[in-house]
Amino acid sequence: MSYDDIEIEDMEWNEELKAFTYMCPCGDLFQITKEELAAGEEIAHCPSCSLYITVVYDPEDFQDKEAPPLQPEAAPIVVA
Repeated sequence: MSYDDIEIEDMEWNEELKAFTYMCPCGDLFQITKEELAAGEEIAHCPSCSLYITVVYDPEDFQDKEAPPLQPEAAPIVVA
């Protein structure tokens, strides 16, 4: 069971860690990266203790917005 449910808006972006962070009662920071969020992960762990939190967020906010490039259709081969 997680320590708490925390909205992503209540977390801070830490440029040095390249992760969203939230203060842990032990004095360290719960951490979760953008890549983890994009993969559907919702648990942020504290590296110094056994606590973890559930991050409440909209997964669509972290999905890659670019559509994959379309493959050109092969031109038909004309046989004479």
